[in-house]
Amino acid sequence: MNARARRAATILFAAAAAVFALDRVTKVWAAHVLVGRPIDLIPGALTLRYTTNSGGAFSLGQRTPWLFAGATLIVSGLIVLTAFRSRNAVSALGLGLVLGGALGNLADRALRGHGLSGHVVDFIDLHWWPVFNVADSAIVIGAVLLAWTSFRDEHAREVAAGTPDDVA
Repeated sequence: MNARARRAATILFAAAAAVFALDRVTKVWAAHVLVGRPIDLIPGALTLRYTTNSGGAFSLGQRTPWLFAGATLIVSGLIVLTAFRSRNAVSALGLGLVLGGALGNLADRALRGHGLSGHVVDFIDLHWWPVFNVADSAIVIGAVLLAWTSFRDEHAREVAAGTPDDVA
C-alpha cells in the first residue's frame, strides 16, 4: 500500500471514529438530559429535544427498521472494503463521515431494541426540518463531499481528455 492510500485510510477511519464517538456521547447526553425538558437555544429556530425514530431519514419506513440496519451493514462493509484504495483526502473524509454516521445509527438500533430493530435517538430540532442527530448530519455532509469530489474529478478528467464542457 502506498503512502497516499495509507493517508486516505487514516483519514477515513479517524473521521469515522470521531463521528461515531461524538454521536454516541450526544445521544447518551440527550437521553439523560432532554427527556421531557427541551432546551430552546434559539427560540423558534433551534431546540434540543429528545425524540426517537424507528425508521430512516425523515421517519420513513418505521415498520421496517431491519431494512435500514441491513442497508447500513452493506454500505459500511463496502466502505471498509474500499478503504485502502488510493483516493484523495476529501473523498476519504466523506466516506469516513458516512461510515461513522451509519455506524452511530446502527449502534442505536442495536442498543435500543431487539436485534437491529430498535430506534434511533434524534434531538436537533430546526423547526422547519425533521428532528435529526449528529450521525444524520455526518452522513449528509459526507454524501455532499463525495458528490462534490465526484463532480470535480469528472470535470478534471474531461479537461485532461480535452473534452469541451459545452458542445455547441
